[in-house]
Amino acid sequence: MTVVGGGIAGLSAATALAERGVTVTLLECQPYLGGRVASWPQELRDGSAVSMSRGFHAFFRQYYNLRQLLRRTDPELRRLVAVPDYPLVDAEGRTDTFRGLPTTPPWNAVLFALRSPTFGLRDLLRLNARAALPLATVSVPDIYRRLDSVTADDFLEAINFPPAARHLAFEVFSRSFFAPPSQLSAAEMALMFHLYFLGSSEGLLFDVPDAAFGPALWEPLGRYLDDLGADVATSARADAVELGGPRRFRVHMPDRTIDADGVVLAADPRGLQHLLQRSPELGLPEWREQVASQRNAPPFLVHRLWLDRPVDAARPAFLGTAGRGELDNVSVLERYEAEARRWAAAGGGSVVELHAYSADPDQAGTLATRLESQLHRVYPETADAKTVDTVSLWNDDCPWFTPGSFTGRPPVRTPVDGLVLAGDGIRIDLPVALMERAATTGFHAANLLLSNFGQPGHELYSVPNRPRIRGLHRPRQPERQRCEPF
Repeated sequence: MTVVGGGIAGLSAATALAERGVTVTLLECQPYLGGRVASWPQELRDGSAVSMSRGFHAFFRQYYNLRQLLRRTDPELRRLVAVPDYPLVDAEGRTDTFRGLPTTPPWNAVLFALRSPTFGLRDLLRLNARAALPLATVSVPDIYRRLDSVTADDFLEAINFPPAARHLAFEVFSRSFFAPPSQLSAAEMALMFHLYFLGSSEGLLFDVPDAAFGPALWEPLGRYLDDLGADVATSARADAVELGGPRRFRVHMPDRTIDADGVVLAADPRGLQHLLQRSPELGLPEWREQVASQRNAPPFLVHRLWLDRPVDAARPAFLGTAGRGELDNVSVLERYEAEARRWAAAGGGSVVELHAYSADPDQAGTLATRLESQLHRVYPETADAKTVDTVSLWNDDCPWFTPGSFTGRPPVRTPVDGLVLAGDGIRIDLPVALMERAATTGFHAANLLLSNFGQPGHELYSVPNRPRIRGLHRPRQPERQRCEPF
């Protein structure tokens, strides 16, 4: 089997196949594994060796399948460390926090709302309960039938959600999908609410790797695949896939051709489209049009600064911001990452990362400067710090979940027997999102290929794919969800 793409989806698929004794070749075009959650070495102007990545990622405790993948090399998940809280603050200084919430739905959501400075008991009583019912009755794919045609903004307006709370809470989470609420499907927002509040008892606190993504997560998994006999090839680009050859498929690369009984395409949205453009005989026209119609989310900027003095010791590891221009969040990396901690300790400084989602690429020349100015207003002590070095990364390769896009989202199974898709932009009818959707589709893709050869698949897990309000009890966690071919 050949897996194209060494991100979370591709690594999940390759692991699931190799563990069943399948000969696997994994092709990753970058010189490192991890895809959009990768890290790589960087040298600063002062000669310091540090690590760089595309930015902060939260490993939520509802990411059951992703965490099971990580347990292959870290059974106790000791390489993940808990972030005790991540506050959200708006331009007026009002702050929401997730620390200390109860774990039983719906009281976790109710208390979060009632203790928020932007949401009171009067606001709770004014909610349009009938219009808000989809938030409490989420199942997949039904929630998309009900809400996918509506924007998150319009849905919150319809249920009388107070504007200040909408700006502080929901906009921050909407931007985790790399889109403002005015351009995000309300179904994706409702699914998020189900994942983190009404469908689970893990809440919105999360873990992060204690070191750069590569050394902490993907390099050990690469070695694990090596030990299973897989051929893990980095800096290896797949150019095209065709039917035929001594086996079912031929995967063409610049310097060689691989024959395979099955193929997992786990590339990012643009990479998948490019690969199919160069594989003109692969699949039916309707399916090819479906893949070609997928859109990438607007660009985002990750701007990391190495400062010559520390930020205040009371600053959290991660802060979500609202109403402060383009600045969406601030991370202080030495609070959790070993490489940043060593650099900060050696020079008495700090490593700070700023994110701007749905950014305007026409403002690329000045946006980083504005983010730094906005940082100085949030963390005033940084205004006097000297910048040892900065790195800015622009990217626009994430899937975009616009209203009405769900029915056109390509599923894991394709019209070509033995060819499957995986990734966070691929449809699977389970309540999963973001990195967990990537891992889940990767495992499911492998399961479909394994079923062709009579091999057992791997169990998948998710939060319950049904409403949990009726009993007002703590849900079992995780609840096992079965999907084809089980």
